Amino acid sequence: MFVATVQHEEIPLAGGDVTGGVVRVGDTVRRPCRSSTRSVHALLRHLEAAGFDGAPRVVGVDGRGREILSYVDGVSAPRPLPAYAVTDGSLAALAVLVRRFHDAAMGFVPPPRAIWEAGSNDDAGPELIGHCDINLDNVIFRDGLPAALIDFDMARPTTRLFDVVTALRHWAPIADPVDLEPLQSSLEVGPRLRVFCDAYGLAARDRRGLLDLARLRFDRSYHAMRTRAVTIGGGWARMWENGAGARIRRACAWLETNQDELHAHLI
Repeated sequence: MFVATVQHEEIPLAGGDVTGGVVRVGDTVRRPCRSSTRSVHALLRHLEAAGFDGAPRVVGVDGRGREILSYVDGVSAPRPLPAYAVTDGSLAALAVLVRRFHDAAMGFVPPPRAIWEAGSNDDAGPELIGHCDINLDNVIFRDGLPAALIDFDMARPTTRLFDVVTALRHWAPIADPVDLEPLQSSLEVGPRLRVFCDAYGLAARDRRGLLDLARLRFDRSYHAMRTRAVTIGGGWARMWENGAGARIRRACAWLETNQDELHAHLI
């Protein structure tokens, strides 16, 4: 659906790693379309119909061929991370938000010939279309708590648990201490894993497999990102050149060393 709009100043929006050319125009956001845009729009329209208020709304496509989404009010988590982004309360609120998103997405039937961005995944059959990139840049806060998810570019068929593992990679965080933000250095990862899982309502079976799946995700994410850096370049290449692969490897090694201790908090 093409949309004619009143002219407004275009304000560049920073924060994304791989999608350039994102601007705010009035109360909308304009983004370059991708091969997966049609499928992502179908997902977002489903979430709106399902009553999920934690995602952008689809407005249409502008005269320059850019997708138009509603601008989501709130603030993100700039670097260095602010205090509100690392509290246990924020972590629990994020878990509730992710659970609400998953519950709403369960009823989504993708359109015929749906196209999704390729990425790492587990070996289980997909249960839903997950966000698959719930990092700190892709969450909008209101009153100091997570209120909405943005940037659904990496959405694809996956499992609830894989989407949870992806979120916890960034939010627990599951990472080598040398790669942490200053305010993350004092966080107790094991208890934070428990906070998220309790707030989400993660089943005991899934808790038992969470950390093994996290290790699998690290391995597959490393290879997927390296492939994207070579074949796509752009932001993927910049992230790789800035040490993304090495950070993934360090995080996996740290998890292997601390897995038993972390797992004790989940049972």
